[in-house]
Amino acid sequence: MATLWVAMSFTARPSGGKLSIVFDHYVGDRLLQLDSVTYNNALGQPFTITKFKYYIGNIQLRKANGAAASFDDYHLIDEEESLSKKINLDIPAGEYTGIDFIIGVDSLHNCSGAQSGALDPVNAMFWAWNTGYIFLKLEGKSPVSKSPGNVFEYHIGGYKQPANCIRHISLNFAQPLTMEHTGNKELHLKADAAELLKTPTTIDISTLSSVTDFHNATTIADNYMDMFSVIEIINRKE
Repeated sequence: MATLWVAMSFTARPSGGKLSIVFDHYVGDRLLQLDSVTYNNALGQPFTITKFKYYIGNIQLRKANGAAASFDDYHLIDEEESLSKKINLDIPAGEYTGIDFIIGVDSLHNCSGAQSGALDPVNAMFWAWNTGYIFLKLEGKSPVSKSPGNVFEYHIGGYKQPANCIRHISLNFAQPLTMEHTGNKELHLKADAAELLKTPTTIDISTLSSVTDFHNATTIADNYMDMFSVIEIINRKE
């Protein structure tokens, strides 16, 4: 008696959806434009920005019950590279109430030597004089700067106390982010470069135009804790 085997094919439904985290760069309420637009800080000092880049890592999408979808990768967000300002993630199904991440690079990765991808030294975010990564660079020009060429530069890094410049960011969503198997979603985050120059410390470019080591680095780091906010969540049905 012959046995008939019937092959059946089942298509598994995806367990979640795709989320793009988009970093929109601003200076106050104006979109950031490198080199060409003059802005003013809280002291009314005019400046232009020539470079704005920073590391994002340890992303977590939070649920109301305390569970989270966690991602250990590091991403270098660079205003000069538009593709770098979008992080694409596969998110398990569920409702998420907020997002957490760090600005900077944790101690383990700082002590692991030269690495690849976003942490590759070719990205010019690794100090040659001191083992470790530069977490954030803001560079530009201002007529009040007393540095040669009227430049200002804030290169912020360091993971050891008392000069630890890693900052943890925690943002809540106005409405839950529901991830499911239908369609993609975009989470737009505002990154305001003006925050580096104010709150809790107002930066006077005429007296502090350069921070490239641990001196004054935590002052700038405390300022950039307020750099991010949620703009909107967009549904992308496909």
